[in-house]
Parts: sequence; C-alpha cells; structure tokens
Amino acid sequence: MKIKSSILSILMAAAAFSGCQNLTEDPKANLTPGTYFKTQSDLDGAVAAIYIQFARDGAWGFTNRSTSYFGSDDFTTDPGLNKEDFRLFDRLSGGSGNGSMVAQWQGPWQGIYQANNVIANYAKVNSTDEQKNQSAGQAYFLRALGYYYLVRTFGPVPVILTPIDVDDRPDRDPIEKVYEAIIADLQKAKEMLPVKFDNAPGKADQMAARSLLADVYLTMSGWPLNQTSNYAQAAAEADAVIKSGQFNLSTPYAQVFTTNNGPESIFGLQYNVNGGLPLRSAGSSCVPLDEVAANGSSGWDDYYPEINFYKKAPKCKRTDDTFYTTLKLRQPDGKTFKLVPWDSPETHARHPYYKKFRAGLNGDGVSETETTINSINPSTNKVYDIIRYPLVLLAYAEASAMSGGGPTAASYAAINEVRKRAGLPNLTAGLSATAFRDSVVYERAYEFAGEFGVRWFDIVRLQLLPKIVAERSSEENPIPANVNFAQKYLAPIPVNEMARNPKWLQNDGY
Repeated sequence: MKIKSSILSILMAAAAFSGCQNLTEDPKANLTPGTYFKTQSDLDGAVAAIYIQFARDGAWGFTNRSTSYFGSDDFTTDPGLNKEDFRLFDRLSGGSGNGSMVAQWQGPWQGIYQANNVIANYAKVNSTDEQKNQSAGQAYFLRALGYYYLVRTFGPVPVILTPIDVDDRPDRDPIEKVYEAIIADLQKAKEMLPVKFDNAPGKADQMAARSLLADVYLTMSGWPLNQTSNYAQAAAEADAVIKSGQFNLSTPYAQVFTTNNGPESIFGLQYNVNGGLPLRSAGSSCVPLDEVAANGSSGWDDYYPEINFYKKAPKCKRTDDTFYTTLKLRQPDGKTFKLVPWDSPETHARHPYYKKFRAGLNGDGVSETETTINSINPSTNKVYDIIRYPLVLLAYAEASAMSGGGPTAASYAAINEVRKRAGLPNLTAGLSATAFRDSVVYERAYEFAGEFGVRWFDIVRLQLLPKIVAERSSEENPIPANVNFAQKYLAPIPVNEMARNPKWLQNDGY
C-alpha cells in the first residue's frame, strides 16, 4: 500500500480545482510538506486537493465506486456485455482480483493521505487561527468520510493518522478502533468548522459533520459492532441538524437530481466537465443499451434496479420520478422513436431503469423529450450529494424510536416529512419500535434508490441478505447455491494490497 503522499499531487489537484495555477516556474521535486505549507493559499490548495481525490473517476466520480455494493437489490447489471466486474458482485461472487473494486479501496485512501498532510502541517501556516481551523476542520471531516466508507466496505483497515513512509506496512486495525478514529475526527470537525460557509457550496461545515456523525452512530448500532447504545447518540446529532432549520424538502424530488446545491444538500461533491472533473455515474451509465439518441450516442447499461425492488416500490410520485419504465427505441429512419415497456421482448435486459439519474444537471446527461432522445452524454456537471437532508430525518426517526423503546411523535414527524414530499400518506400510527424501524428502512430504500451504498449499508448493518435474496426474481443474474451470506457483507481486500502486505489476513470467504 503506497501511503506517502506527494506534495506535487496536491499542487496538481489544486491547479485543476482553480483552473489557472501555473506549475512550471519552480522545481516541484524539491517541495515537501514542511516547505510547501506557508500561506493560507497553500493550505486552501491542499484542502481543495482532498475534495478532488474523493470526486475523481477513481472515487465517487464513476459507477465503479459502487462495485461491491451490487449485492444490493437496488443495483443489478447486464447479464452480458462488459459488466463482469459488477455482475460478479451482483451474484455475490466477487473476488479480490476484481479490477473495478480497486476504486473503492484507492479513492478513500488517496483522500486520507492528503488529509493527513493538511492536519500535520496546518498549524505552521501564516494565517489567522479561524482560517486555519476551518481548513483543518474540513480535512478532519474528509478523513473521517474516507475511513467510514473503507470500514463499512472492507472491515478492519489500518488507522493511519499521520504521513508515514512508503515502505511502512501497518497492520489492519480492529473495526472498533477505526470507528473510534472516525468519531474523534468528526468531533474535531464539529469544533473547528462554522455552522455554515456562506456562498461556498461543497465545503463541509459543522452541519455536515453532525449529519455524518448521526449516520456513523446509527451504523455502529448494527452489525458488526451491535452497540445499540449508539442509537441515542445518532438521534441527538440528527436532532441538532433538524433543529438548525437550515435544510428543507421544498424541492420536488425529480428536481433534486437535475439541479445543484439545493436546500436539502448537506454535503455534496462538486463537478465541472470543462475543468476536467466530470460526474460519470449519471447520464450514459444508467441508460439502456437499447436506447440510441438521434445523434447516434447510446446508453452504457452499467446499472439499474432489480425487478422485484421496482415492483415493491410504494405507489407515489417519488416512485414515478425514480424509475424509467418506458424505453425509447430509435427507428430505422434515425429520427422517430418507438415507445416500449421495460419488460418488452424488444428490450434485451427486460428491466426497469433509473429515471432520476438520466438528465444530470438540467439535461447535460440525457437530452430528451417525452418521445425522443436528442443526445446521451457520459459526463455531467451534477453535484453528487453524499448527504441529503432526508438521510438525517430518517436517521433521527429510526434512532429515536430504537433508543426510546418505540417511536415518539417526533419520530413520526421526521419520517412523515419525507413521505409527504414523496406523495405518500402519513405512516400508520402505533407501530412497535421494530415495525417502525423496518418502515424507516423501507423508506430509505426508495428515497435513496440507486445512490451509492445507502441501501447496501442498511442491508449490511441489519444483515438482510437472506431476505433480499429470497425475494429476488429468477430473472436476475443467478446467485450460486453454495454462497455463505454471512461472508458477503464485507468486500475482499484487493489482491495487490494483499501482496504488498503479506502479514494481512484476507476477509472470510475470499
């Protein structure tokens, strides 16, 4: 595992972020963290580099960021084509040599390495304490975010909180220790960050830290730690975000996915096609291969929902805005399109698709009308919202119910706020704590359908694989009969990392 960050990569990433920095004047090979971190501008550039490490193609920028999450029921992929890496995990048969899965490992680590450099050096910068603390607070938040995805995906990982030598080979630390580091970082972020950054979309603030903490505590209440005392902590952090009054669900559901930085966006990665940083998990990636636009561009068929996941969706406006169920097939004249249902024999996959990810930002993904497709583009300027306000509302609803022996009026108010925007009636009153929790988990499944990892991590923390596999349509990619579900909640460590760290033991089942 190469874990010594290059200051040159910080400079290059900062240049990409700003679009105007000149890197040709001085010999960059002579730069070290000790000589680079001098001004607030240096520090700002280094923090910008962390965001870029998380946003690029090898991290959240492309569909391979979710490779091992294809075991979820809101993700499946083509039975053929060049989708083998996704298909193997869809069949719960992925292995450590899977090439696409490498992005899930390397993306967070690259951000962590950059964050470690910032945290180790920010104090020496010639700037005000307030400015330095704001920069360091963002680094703490982003480091916690990286570790949070690593520990939930791969289980035990090394806790590396300082820059270390490229030849070091640290041990994998226990899951509990990783979570201790995540919580410590987020608590520091809460202390150092302002409640809100004005006119600075994309910067993590105190509300982002509290929102992530709520999700972390909720996850710790389930498998593998099963620390149910953390439900109360999750409820408290989520409640603080709710009571801040900063966020709301006033944006119609469909528009959330065609506009940027709306009133429910708590933390989102920013993308810019012209700046060389596109989001490629919208647009072509989720469009059927069968669809060919008037200009000849076509869909990639990377991901879509399982049939029964779609069929079990609630009947509401949100469902209509989530799923794409009528395909447009270009006719021989190249100008007209035939509309066919998703299960038509004229389609090769016979699956519904995702509507909410098609357009990108106001149509920079798929440009279409109700009956025609003008163009299908793989690169969009759409913000990827890692934390949307409904995540906080539903975390509060579940955690408050499970920590207090049953749902309160506030628990119901939180889930009903999400349901109201979806076009659903209020949830049935008088549910037990467990029944209410199950209702919240169901709500999360469809509020966040197809959003990287949200559904999968609920399946993991509640150990739902036997249930969702039992409900899986026979038309999906087949799962081998001898799969041990208990060994599939964690992904394998990539084979190259195992080779670099010969003392590590691979996760069970791989």
